[in-house]
Amino acid sequence: MKRLVNYFLQGLLYIAPMSITAYIVYSLFTFMDGLLQEQLIKFFGIEIPGLGVLTLVVFLIFIGFIGRTFIADPLKVLFKKIVESIPLLNFVYTAFNDLFKAFVGKEKKFNQPVLVKVNLNSDLEKLGFITEENLEMLGEKNKVAVYFPHSYNFSGELFIVPKENIKPIAMNSSDIMKFVVSAGLTGWEKK
Repeated sequence: MKRLVNYFLQGLLYIAPMSITAYIVYSLFTFMDGLLQEQLIKFFGIEIPGLGVLTLVVFLIFIGFIGRTFIADPLKVLFKKIVESIPLLNFVYTAFNDLFKAFVGKEKKFNQPVLVKVNLNSDLEKLGFITEENLEMLGEKNKVAVYFPHSYNFSGELFIVPKENIKPIAMNSSDIMKFVVSAGLTGWEKK
């Protein structure tokens, strides 16, 4: 019997948030639709079907804007200030944040796949991604920074490579990354 009560409570926990949200949205819709239709008929003598849906969409967009502007963004700023005040945590957070932004952020860094000749005495080449082309801060004018991801691992190495040892690849960078990380087993559709 205790197990059945437990299952009942679990089911209630799964369904309650969705049901409550649906009920609130339905109630808002019927309230706004009824109120607006009543006012339109009273003042203009017309009825516009679906006005409640439009009003509800505008209302939810407004609530989303308020929530994002006055709740979410200030919390992000507060979290960032707290992290920046703790030296070791700041170092780790910043490194991982930059790494994730490089993969999926607005300023994707791994978008220039290249083949790099790693040994001048052989034809051995390695797949990598140019991450920085201007290395004047290191005193290097004819070199670029190339990131080489490791296969089957979430790590890699950064090398400073002469430009003449680099050959750009005209392929999708995410396919190249999949190819490297999977040790050459996947990446693009084989035809």
